[in-house]
Amino acid sequence: MNDQEILDRIKKGDEAALDYLYKKNYKMMVNMIIKNNGSEDEAKDVYQEALLAFWTKAASGKMEMTSKISTYLYSICQNLWRKELSRKSKLTNEQKDGPQPDKSEETERAKIINKCLNELGETCKKILYYFYYDELSMEDIAEKMGFANADTAKTKKYKCKKELDKLVKSRYSTQDFLD
Repeated sequence: MNDQEILDRIKKGDEAALDYLYKKNYKMMVNMIIKNNGSEDEAKDVYQEALLAFWTKAASGKMEMTSKISTYLYSICQNLWRKELSRKSKLTNEQKDGPQPDKSEETERAKIINKCLNELGETCKKILYYFYYDELSMEDIAEKMGFANADTAKTKKYKCKKELDKLVKSRYSTQDFLD
């Protein structure tokens, strides 16, 4: 079966094409992940997720192939594996940071910060919420706030953060934020 036949069969919903792809590319995809510090189970999961993504895109008819299917699948697997490694790295780093503060301490700290945030001007409050809570980029914040560019948003965020720090430090003991 060539790549065009596979795509045509996928568009028709022929699951045999999926089975064929799975078997044909299995070793290459699994070996790539194992060579990059993955287990066979992780490799199978990533490969199945990649096949599902490929199937969905191909079945929609919106796929334009500029390379072989195996190359496309390999690329999907690589990207998914990188994301998984990054996620695992974050989890490991969080575990290394030691015991986490209990929820009541976190809640109290959040209340203190929110109280001080409410004392800032509306512009500062919005900028800090957009950045820390909504996790927007400086470009997005500049656009939402009507600033000339991202640099203006960065400068304003910096000033607002300094003002928030000053409010928190003046009103609360640093012990409130240290274990």
